[in-house]
Amino acid sequence: MRRAILTLTLLAAALWSAPSLAQSRKQLGPLCTTDTTPADQMIDACNKIIALKVFSGEKLAGIYFWRAVGWNKKGDYVKVIADTSEALRLKPDIAIYNLRGSAYYDKGEYDIAISDFNDALRLGPPSGILFHNRGNAWRGKGEYAKAIADYDASINAGRKSPFSYQNRGISKQALGDLDGAMADINEAIRLDAALPQPLIHRAVLWRAKGDFERAIADGTEAIRLAKAKAPVNIMTPPGSVLISAYSQRGLAYEAKGDFTSAKQDYAATLEGKASDAGSKSNQATAKVRLSLLSDATAPAPRDATSNTTSTTTTGPVGAATPAPPAAPVQSITRRVALVIGNGAYAHVTPLPNPVNDARSIARSLRDIGFVVNEGIDLDRVAMQSTIRDFLRDAARAQVAVVYYAGHGVQVEGRNYLVPIDVALQAGGRMTDAMVEMDTIMAGLDDQVRTNILIMDACRNNPMTPPVATTQVASAGANRGIQPGPGLAAPASLGAGSTLGAGTLIAYATAPGQVALDGEGVNSPFSAALSRHIGTPGLEVQQMLTRVRAEVVAATKAKQVPWSNSSLLGEVYLTGK
Repeated sequence: MRRAILTLTLLAAALWSAPSLAQSRKQLGPLCTTDTTPADQMIDACNKIIALKVFSGEKLAGIYFWRAVGWNKKGDYVKVIADTSEALRLKPDIAIYNLRGSAYYDKGEYDIAISDFNDALRLGPPSGILFHNRGNAWRGKGEYAKAIADYDASINAGRKSPFSYQNRGISKQALGDLDGAMADINEAIRLDAALPQPLIHRAVLWRAKGDFERAIADGTEAIRLAKAKAPVNIMTPPGSVLISAYSQRGLAYEAKGDFTSAKQDYAATLEGKASDAGSKSNQATAKVRLSLLSDATAPAPRDATSNTTSTTTTGPVGAATPAPPAAPVQSITRRVALVIGNGAYAHVTPLPNPVNDARSIARSLRDIGFVVNEGIDLDRVAMQSTIRDFLRDAARAQVAVVYYAGHGVQVEGRNYLVPIDVALQAGGRMTDAMVEMDTIMAGLDDQVRTNILIMDACRNNPMTPPVATTQVASAGANRGIQPGPGLAAPASLGAGSTLGAGTLIAYATAPGQVALDGEGVNSPFSAALSRHIGTPGLEVQQMLTRVRAEVVAATKAKQVPWSNSSLLGEVYLTGK
């Protein structure tokens, strides 16, 4: 980024040396066009220059660019995009494309970011900075091979940036190459031992390996460095480093069983001001984890080496920064599952099969070694308690499976699972009576866990006109509360998950359609799932393909299961 900014710095120097400008204008110029100027002063100076209306074309584009730099320092990416777009209209420039692409990246809009970096590269000459930034966007999309290729190009261009090594290591980790990831991140630490970010990512690697002491030590050093000197790179979202460091150290403390320290770190995570997508995701996870650990009824974690326990709830490296001595590696290989079946609804149409479905799936998961938290006919309080117990267990799990059978709805783009005591009344907040699926996803979001969520529920919105809010009974044997537009795919599968092992969400039916309860003792979807989930050597997405084919045949194509995945490789629940 430094080279890209330098291009416009030289342009700005020429602007303010013009003899036609008054002394006061000469004072505004350096304030607007110096990247070390505090953000508010930079924006104010640029505003005053624009208000003078003495510049046009390329010169005015430079002013908009520098005001965008000020907005970028503040983390206001909408205004960054607005100002860089105006600058590009006046004069296309590599630095402007780079800044706008980086703002789109920080907003999580990776395809647009890649397009901007491509445009910058077409203007040429090729830049290691641009390759690096485009690699970040590929990484954000989960295109890790493309990300690694761009980081390679950045390094080969002579830009021996620790961040290129660090981010290449993160991409290798996502593809399962933990040793290659460790080598790259250690090189990043060797290149600049004062940077906290590589230490944060090495902490993630240690936790993935089950070495929580080293993870905590790296997180502690990262926090010390971030507090000692705030990041000077304007491309680093404000507050993001400390948010990431505290959240990752908190996860390590929780996995170790030091809940007091974990709670302190999660609270510190929430104190930061999140402006970028990654920080917001970290805070969402910290909020859920802190709530779990702060619950006065929170039980002690189960033995990490057990794989047979179940619960049933019935409702009413671099030399410059050496790692600490090796500690005994603790287990992080447990596989946990949450299974809920709700059918005995009091105020909406009851469903005969979810209880049977849940028991079948729970039995199948136990048979292949999962620790299962099972809940049958849960009211809202019991449902929340069961979910919280499961999320606590998941803190040290490598694979987590969630299965839900029962009523499910979408309200304003969010997915909700419906307890058996739900009572939807006109004028009331309908969502207060239900459980939000995003809460479960935030609690599971992590770079070291594979998450598989399976929803055998109708995905309809009962609030859609002309359905009245008081009309809540289902028509016929299906798992919807009222016909509606159906749920959309999740907008995100979680920042942590998409940077780590990955997440898969499987629905019993396609968007906008009804999941049938079935005429037998199980729904068509759960019957097929029970038959295939324990098949040895069957990869999970292949397993779901077989389930889909059986459901389509059994329902005469009235129901077509659907899934959305960020899994990065093959996942086997048993046999491989």
